[in-house]
Amino acid sequence: MDNNQLSPNSLAFIALANEYCSAIEKASEYDKTDFMVQMLKLLPRIYISASDINIKESSVEYYVEPYLDEDVYNNVRCNIAALMAEDDVFLETFEEDMKYSDTPVSATISEDLADIYQELYNLVASVRDVDNEAIRSILITCKEDFATFWGQTLCNVLRALHSAFYNHDQQ
Repeated sequence: MDNNQLSPNSLAFIALANEYCSAIEKASEYDKTDFMVQMLKLLPRIYISASDINIKESSVEYYVEPYLDEDVYNNVRCNIAALMAEDDVFLETFEEDMKYSDTPVSATISEDLADIYQELYNLVASVRDVDNEAIRSILITCKEDFATFWGQTLCNVLRALHSAFYNHDQQ
């Protein structure tokens, strides 16, 4: 493989990020069950693909612009919250504050999915019209953010979606 080419794993991750963003943007067009099925299929693939990014270094440092504005973020979050309805809220066990709390800490599927959307949207928007070396730098930053923030968020929301989907039929 040419040193300037991106690895198949990197390209697959960017494609999955784009697919996820598209699905999140169309959340209001889904019914609840179809949306959960879509997320339950995409999130594990994103996790594996992000884990497989293996770029040691880049010769350039490229700043990932925050392309997503607050209004779009809130619109996405609200659309998902409306779709998930009573299944949106779940108890969060991996929250740092949980160690010091006598009361459960809650989180929402909508906010967690919107947080992941923000990361992946900024990635997808950043890789447009830049060279492969800049993309490598962007992917390194994304992998670091995955390790420290949004990877755990993905795992948490996947657990909540799994519970909502598979326990929904029993209600």
